[in-house]
Amino acid sequence: RKSIKERARLRLREFDVGDKYSRLPLPKASVLLPLMVRAGKLHLLLTVRSMQLRRSPGEVCFPGGKREAIDKDEIDTALREAKEEVGLQPEKVEVICRLVPGIDKMNNLVTPVVGFIEDTFQAIPNPDEVSDVFVVPLEYFVKPLNYKPLSYKNSSGYLSRMHCFTYDDCERKTSFKIWGLTAHFAVFLALVIFGEKPTFEVDYDLNNLILSSENNFMNLYASLYERKKSNL
Repeated sequence: RKSIKERARLRLREFDVGDKYSRLPLPKASVLLPLMVRAGKLHLLLTVRSMQLRRSPGEVCFPGGKREAIDKDEIDTALREAKEEVGLQPEKVEVICRLVPGIDKMNNLVTPVVGFIEDTFQAIPNPDEVSDVFVVPLEYFVKPLNYKPLSYKNSSGYLSRMHCFTYDDCERKTSFKIWGLTAHFAVFLALVIFGEKPTFEVDYDLNNLILSSENNFMNLYASLYERKKSNL
């Protein structure tokens, strides 16, 4: 019987897009989706942005940020940012793959980099950037206890669905709201690894997750490109 980690690795490698989207002419950013095994189950590490940050203070996100000149690629960016934000040493991350990117509200191309970390990892949050660090069972992103979809108009004027989860951390008696691009990446990661239908609606063809996720992304990119052209 393959271990949970081994099964997850195999599934994720099927969805690795490598540097397929790296040449798109958008500013680049990356996030690290840090997976760990706790009590025989996969968990995902998330952070809460410091209240003193100008952009999205207090929001839940993955460790990550904008690409810098010293970064070779998206993986470098994600690992550097995780070290700066939560003290995670790059050599302590087993990088598995890059998944289909997203586009954030600043029109950055955001690449999710998936990696395994040890369950014993003790985060050292950089208070300038991160106010809290917590973990959520990955399964929560296909079978949540508290979920509601938010409707919003995307950049091209179409009505879109945004996932919004509330996760109650019983140990710490705190609730965390996980939504937007962070929730989008977490849901996709859970769909890839578990390969099962979630308890809520998603904008993918679950019988062809690879193709439909890439099509969704290219449609989003095309609508952004059209909008840029019309603004010229």
